[in-house]
Amino acid sequence: MEAIVYEEFGGPDVLRLDRVEDVHAGPGQIRVAVRAAGVNPVDYKIRNGWMEAAFPTPLPATPGSEFSGVVDETGEGVTEFAVGDEVLGRSTSGAYAQYALADVGAVARKPEGLDWAEAAALPLATATATRVLDELGVSAGETLLVHGASGAVGSAAVQLAAARGATVIGTASPANHDYLRVLGAVPVAYGPGLVDRVRDAAPQGVDAVFDVAGKGVLGESVELRGGTADRISTIADPDAARYGVPFSAGGGTSPGEGRRLAEYAETAAAGGLRIPVEQTFTLAEAARAQETSEAGHVRGKLILLPGEH
Repeated sequence: MEAIVYEEFGGPDVLRLDRVEDVHAGPGQIRVAVRAAGVNPVDYKIRNGWMEAAFPTPLPATPGSEFSGVVDETGEGVTEFAVGDEVLGRSTSGAYAQYALADVGAVARKPEGLDWAEAAALPLATATATRVLDELGVSAGETLLVHGASGAVGSAAVQLAAARGATVIGTASPANHDYLRVLGAVPVAYGPGLVDRVRDAAPQGVDAVFDVAGKGVLGESVELRGGTADRISTIADPDAARYGVPFSAGGGTSPGEGRRLAEYAETAAAGGLRIPVEQTFTLAEAARAQETSEAGHVRGKLILLPGEH
């Protein structure tokens, strides 16, 4: 099968399109013919070797953790899905590929109202946002500050926190402020004076902080929380320990993940959840897609379409 492979850590030039051994579904797994695969910041961080402590990566490796596609093989004991089902979910084998494996607990059926790219934009963003919002204990009546609110995970966090009844302050570049207002956040610009701008936007104070951006904002976050690292979490800042802030790395399938993903997919198909697709690439353009991701300022999601050339 065709897949993107890298044999050493480094820049985007280590990525190459190759033919590799087919993958096959094991017990409790399905194999999916990938129609779309999400490109996420964690992908280039793993490729650079920066995430070895959280995500040890045996080489050679195929990047990518989320997909949409068609089930074409089921493993022993699988009754939830059948060959031909259209699905979305998180992969165990790397999604930048013609075929990907997934545990059935991390997969949901794709609603007809979502196209392949829109479906592939959902799994990681919604799972990550839900995990961190749960870790922070965000609830109705509270105020959440989201750093990097216009990216895919930030967009999901804004909408899911607002759905819980929280007030959301979102940091982003000014070009993305109208977008954040549509999602339900009060936008605030990055840069010097951030603390004062957040206090102006949220005179009631900030109850929790979710850092998606990883751009040196944890010091200001601690200040906004009254000098404590309590109820601050980052998925992007490697200096988190310096501030006493936990780094939320996630990991395997969480209980109920597939069920929640199915609910989010139905909500998205009905127009109630937006993770916009900013740009699509062919599988052979994976290096360029990661370069675009690494450059930052992406609103929503970048997607690979393995079936296109």
